This record gives sequence, structure tokens and C-alpha cells, in this order.
Amino acid sequence: MYPLLFRAVLSRFDPEFAHHAGMAVIRVLGVPPFSWATRALCAPASGHQVSALGLTFDSPFGVAAGFDKNAVGVRGLAALGFGHVEIGTVTAIPQDGNPKPRLFRLVPDRAVINRMGFNNAGADAAAKRLAKLRRRRPKTVIGVNIGKSRVVDVENATADYVESATKLAPLADYLAVNVSSPNTPGLRGLQAVETLAPLLRAVKDAAGSTPLLVKIAPDLPDEEIAAIGRLAVAEGLDGIIAHNTTIGRDGLKTDASVVDAAGAGGLSGAPLRERSMQVLRVVREAVPRDFCVISVGGVETASDVDERLDAGATLVQGYTAFLYRGPFWARQINRGLKRGAVRA
Repeated sequence: MYPLLFRAVLSRFDPEFAHHAGMAVIRVLGVPPFSWATRALCAPASGHQVSALGLTFDSPFGVAAGFDKNAVGVRGLAALGFGHVEIGTVTAIPQDGNPKPRLFRLVPDRAVINRMGFNNAGADAAAKRLAKLRRRRPKTVIGVNIGKSRVVDVENATADYVESATKLAPLADYLAVNVSSPNTPGLRGLQAVETLAPLLRAVKDAAGSTPLLVKIAPDLPDEEIAAIGRLAVAEGLDGIIAHNTTIGRDGLKTDASVVDAAGAGGLSGAPLRERSMQVLRVVREAVPRDFCVISVGGVETASDVDERLDAGATLVQGYTAFLYRGPFWARQINRGLKRGAVRA
């Protein structure tokens, strides 16, 4: 039903407008009595709980950063059945992001190209919303993804990340350091081990007891991905998120003229599935078995989630397929997961 509605109606709207309209509905679903009915319909089965990062996740499947940049839809997303919500990317300084248009659908590929540019209201605004959420005791794990403010030079990135971590870590269930978006100039250069090590060390000190993860890019060579995995373990991090969007465009079904017209940005969605599995295996081999690995990229179905878990993922995230599969996507995945398998 939803795929037909999407193709006939929703796909005609500007993607960013459609996202904001959808988020407005999700916010309503997070408010009683709508949240009670939604949660009753979509709540994950008790047998799918996961223990990780010192936390209990009701489902191994959560929503990736980028969907709820400003922590405005957490309660609605939780009611829809996501086992965790990673908000952001949040920057220390509020920013509008890149000029519009900056979000493009590749419908034949069930994919999206975005060059949003960390548009968000800033760490102070996010902290206020998170504090309010904490008072309401949300029924989901909340991760906070932090990135570099665009106006801050790369050489001053560490202080910028530390400012966000200091404000947000006390309100987060876990903190994720994003050094892998392709839409902020110079950001991906921070993934070099010699640059990344002191940055992670400083952010870890600022995060205190809050679990800390790092989010990497899929476009790095496998040996560099493995090196970051070993670095994360050596620096005492709690996990890795593998991975962000790709700058690659290989193997797309969408007409090349449409892809070229979209321009620069990160590609997400179904085309990332194969590379995402490769990155997961590389990371898993580089880190201890009990080290948290969150797999994201090309996830669409319950079998995709099961495949990631079987390959060693601790948790799994999705985003792009939400646009193509509709509001009950998390419910579909939770209902389709292997039964009776408590993953730790």
C-alpha cells in the first residue's frame, strides 16, 4: 500500500519538504494518546532485547543519525518501534547547512543523495530538548551524534567536538563522533589515525562515563578501516558505527543524467548493502568480540538485520528505507526478526 502511495503522491513532493511533513506526523505520534496506540501496534517483541554499551535496547534495530537532527521526534520514533534513536549530527555552533536543494531521491535504486551539511540548531538547543526528554523518561535509548561546526577550521576541530561533548554527553545514552560525512569540507581528513587519536582522546575525556563511539566512512581502504578499529579499542572507546554515506556512484540503476543533476553529496540506501557488509566484516575482525559494532547502510528488511547480526553486528541502524517503506518500517522489521534470539 505505502509503496504505491509513495510513487503516486509522495514522490512528487520535494524530498526535504516531505521529510519535514513526515517528521510533523511522527512528532504527533509521540504524544499521548497517539503514542499509546502506536506503541501498542509497533512495540518490539520482548525476545529481541539486546544488551550493549551498558544499556538495554528493546530491539537491535534503530534509526540512524540524520533523520532527527534536533531531537524533536524521539518519542514518536520510539513509539514506532525503533530500539534506539541516534539524533544529530549536532554541532557546537548552530548552522543552516548547505544551500537548497540538497536532498535528492534515486527512486529506481531506493536510494538518496544528500549534501545537507549538518543543518541543526546547535548543541545548546539539543541539550535543552534532551533535558526535557529525560524528565519524561523516554522509552528508548538515545544516542547523540556530534560533528564539526562548518565555521571552525579543521585544526581547531578538537576543541569544537569537546564543546559539544561537554554539553551533550551528560544527556546522552551514548555519544558518536562523526568524522565521516562527505558534506563538511575537510572533515573526512580527521579519520587519519594520527589525527583521529588525539581527537578521540580529548572527546573521551569530555564524555566522562558516557559510552563513546566513532562513525567511519565506507570509502576508506579496508586496511585503514581496520586501523581505526584497532585505534578505537586502544583508546578505550566503546564502539564503532560502520558506516556513513558514500561518495561513490557505481552500479546505480537511476539514469546517469538524474544522478549527475543531483551533484555532490553522500549516497545512502540499497546500493550500499554489499559494501556495508564488507566493512562490517573488516571491523569485526579488527576488534574484540564484545566490542560494540553498529552496522548501517543498505538495510531494508528483517532478513538484512538478521544478516548483519549473524555477521557480528551488535546493533543495526537504518534511515533511507524509511522513506521508501513507510511509517511502519520498524514494525515490519521487528516482526520479521528471528524469534527467541537475544543478542548480546
